Amino acid sequence: MHRKTRQKRSHFSFWITTIFILCGTATGAMAAQKSEPELKIGIVQRFGAKPTDVLSLQATPGDRLTIQTKAGDEATLQATNVKLETVMQPLPKVTLAERVVLSTHRSFETAEDTAKQWQKIGIEVEIAQPERWQVWAKRDIYNSPLLRRLLLLSLKVKGNNDAYLDTQVLQEAPTVNLVVDGKRYSHPEIDITTNKNLIQLSEGNQRDRRLYAGKIRLQPNAYGTYTLINEVPLETYLRGVVPHEIGANVPYSAVEAQAIIARTYALRNLRRFAIDNYELCADTQCQVYKGLSGAVPLADRAIAATSGRVLTYNNQLVDALYSSTTGGVTAAFSDVWQGTDRPYLQPVVDAAGSVWNLSGQSLAEETNFQRFISLKQGFNEVGWSMFRWRKESSLVQITEDLQRFFKANNSPWANLKQINQMQVVERSPSGRILKLAVETDLGTVVLEKDEVRSAFSAPRSTLFYLQPLNKGANSLWGYAFVGGGFGHGVGLSQTGSQRLAKLGWSSERILNFYYPGTQIQPLSDHITFYDEEPLAMTGK
Repeated sequence: MHRKTRQKRSHFSFWITTIFILCGTATGAMAAQKSEPELKIGIVQRFGAKPTDVLSLQATPGDRLTIQTKAGDEATLQATNVKLETVMQPLPKVTLAERVVLSTHRSFETAEDTAKQWQKIGIEVEIAQPERWQVWAKRDIYNSPLLRRLLLLSLKVKGNNDAYLDTQVLQEAPTVNLVVDGKRYSHPEIDITTNKNLIQLSEGNQRDRRLYAGKIRLQPNAYGTYTLINEVPLETYLRGVVPHEIGANVPYSAVEAQAIIARTYALRNLRRFAIDNYELCADTQCQVYKGLSGAVPLADRAIAATSGRVLTYNNQLVDALYSSTTGGVTAAFSDVWQGTDRPYLQPVVDAAGSVWNLSGQSLAEETNFQRFISLKQGFNEVGWSMFRWRKESSLVQITEDLQRFFKANNSPWANLKQINQMQVVERSPSGRILKLAVETDLGTVVLEKDEVRSAFSAPRSTLFYLQPLNKGANSLWGYAFVGGGFGHGVGLSQTGSQRLAKLGWSSERILNFYYPGTQIQPLSDHITFYDEEPLAMTGK
């Protein structure tokens, strides 16, 4: 095992034997043993991107905030509430902010695989998420305009025209004012704690406050803005994830399955935001996390009952991917993203009984696929609105969608003006679109895998077929997207798991159904979190 992985394991080893039992209250949740690990969650990832950005933090009744500044003039302040305000500060001189963007992606999974391919040809990289996921040439290596331009030139000579130079000439930059009792302080790094380990947060003019356990930290990020980070114990973090991911009123064993998979996902994905010195985000690019707001007894019970238990394959944490609705069949990892398939992430018909034989009727064949999509009974997800859907979209709308998609990727295809036709070129055995050809006035462009879900507003997944729509004298007006599912469809179906739970399936049986060959285990030194060669992703 690699050194960094060993360090991660030893960090958790003592906690395994001392992990606390949740009692369903905020104060009980924070009574964890000191040895319980803390996660760093970016709850506001790009604060300061708008000059009007404001955050308000408040202590709970009877408590006070302790604010520790980290600038040269370190100070400790106390108050019941504070504000963080964005101030656009003129720079002493015009500054060049520049980086080489090697590629842009919808998902971290594909970005990470692409980053490894760049490394194999000798280019050091880091993964960033200014908005979409990107692979950058490592900034502290390509640290001058000359080196960056030489790199781009060498790539173009080799035929790569996708990489580009993202250059911004800055005359001002956002700074943060800390407002305490009417006084303003300017500090780029701030730690905020309370005696009760509870902090209320609201954004902008919102009156609703979210309650977070643990510590809040403000720090700069790689994009010239700031990230607000919640440092929170793992099991307390799950209290803010499980009810928002699976729901508050669902069958219990489905909640247990979600707790185990959410814990596994978090621990396996701690490397996602290494460039910005935190670990996970709080939205669907990671797992939805809203602090203790919305915590419910049912989820607390499931978290406590499964405390410290994770899903493994050959003593390694599984790549614990899950989605809302599969559409009747789960997808293999490589059906959606670039990268190596996982043996436990393979197509599974999402039904408790026998509905379709994948080995004899591959969904890679268009006729089989369209017949499969016409089936509406016998599946775990029957009754859910996203199980089957049909969405019509005009050529005008499709053109606008594609222009927007290519513009976000800095692609010359953004200049297209007309769509002539579209065609599914290749499907996977699970029916997911692997290649979709779009004939335009600029030529034919082929979208692959998860790009398809990003490129159009109509489809909810890549499990669909195209139905041409003619209006008038055989003129093509647009297409109907006819399909099923919501999300990538890899791993556990949250809606399907609820059906299985209603049938009396245990959480262990549910997880083994969606992740064949896996085992539930308590965390220990024998379990590897992530055994692939880690990227050198930390940057300035």
